[in-house]
Amino acid sequence: MIRTGMIGTNFISDWMLETVRTVGGMDITALCSRDMAHGKEYAQKHGIAKVYDSYQDMAEDPELDAVYIASPTMCHFDHAMLMLEHGKHVLCEKPVCSNLKELDMLISTAKEKGLVFMEAMKNVHQPGFKAVKNALKDIEPVRLASIAYCQYSSRYDNYKEGIIQNAFRSELSNGSVMDVGSYAAHFMAGLFGLPGTILSDSIKLSNGCDGAGMAICEYDDLLVHLMYSKITDAPLPSQIQGEKGSIIIDYCPNVSHVTVKHRKGDTVEMDFTDDCNYMKYEVRDFIRLVQDNDINHEYLEYSRIEMLVTDMIRKQNGIEFPADSRVVTD
Repeated sequence: MIRTGMIGTNFISDWMLETVRTVGGMDITALCSRDMAHGKEYAQKHGIAKVYDSYQDMAEDPELDAVYIASPTMCHFDHAMLMLEHGKHVLCEKPVCSNLKELDMLISTAKEKGLVFMEAMKNVHQPGFKAVKNALKDIEPVRLASIAYCQYSSRYDNYKEGIIQNAFRSELSNGSVMDVGSYAAHFMAGLFGLPGTILSDSIKLSNGCDGAGMAICEYDDLLVHLMYSKITDAPLPSQIQGEKGSIIIDYCPNVSHVTVKHRKGDTVEMDFTDDCNYMKYEVRDFIRLVQDNDINHEYLEYSRIEMLVTDMIRKQNGIEFPADSRVVTD
């Protein structure tokens, strides 16, 4: 049993607690909250034994093997680095960091310490994603792809009323490209690897935060279109087009249905809706990596490409975070 601490008390934390108790092999035994009273209330509600209001105290707890981080994005680097330096495996919510500089430092530290570091990016761990990746060979060569995640944020109405919540605050390393865009970029990374060039544009809101955007990512003989938005909804699926057929993916974050249409043959439908808890696959993979001590796993490269893509999009669109200037590397 991997004894795990948790940083964060939001709805994502609720989902993770439910998932961990369903999967088994991992137990949330401690919680860290800046507000001790709130932390104790949350812990009592969810049956968590220990509560800290100090990240340092949690890091020094010898009874913890790992830490799950669900704090705001700008805090991911500091929290993850502290836990790694104290010998804890880390499962960190998406987007894993504010930029590639931060991520590379975390990966380097994890490897030096012999620890597993993994981004909690659920889509690439799901059987639906693996089915898509396996089906690529049936439609090759792949020429065009469109990967979309556009979801009208529940916080956007408040934004329009002048109430700026965390989801639309660039100072917290948030915005459309870092939130919904990270899903699309990571999905692309898992399927096609690192693009050669990127051309992008964004819609900026009045406070400078990006509300939506698009990017064209170029590979040798393939173009991938990324589309992401927190201010609109898109009911259209993602798709991959090859010379021998196409693949239709219903929903980028949670792949529940995949259709493979062969240009000169049949149509194959694959359904993955038997279990609505899509987070369980990332948790299972994290447990497996820790048990196998696999510190060089493939998901690290997916995260690096995701960060490189989001860094480039932000640079092209003048989207800057305070975190971009706080980390100095040799």
